[in-house]
Amino acid sequence: MRPMGFYLWVDDELAWAQGTYEYRPVGTAVISASDLFRRRDFDARRKAPAPGRAAGFAGQFASLGHLNAQLLKRRSARRCQNARSGKRFQRL
Repeated sequence: MRPMGFYLWVDDELAWAQGTYEYRPVGTAVISASDLFRRRDFDARRKAPAPGRAAGFAGQFASLGHLNAQLLKRRSARRCQNARSGKRFQRL
């Protein structure tokens, strides 16, 4: 039996994911860390660059929904951390 799920790595600017869905490889995808993954982002034929040295392994997730929930959770935690430290981002 082949594993089913998605593996996620994240750094400050990018998020990398690779995995399988219903036992078929869906490939890899790289997006902005401020975006969410969509099914069309994955392509088994495309070779995505390996996660950089600053990227941390965020875990294995069962679906794209779980993957995106983790990205949203990380953003919320980061906003709270920035608010506590007094950092504010200016919108252009």
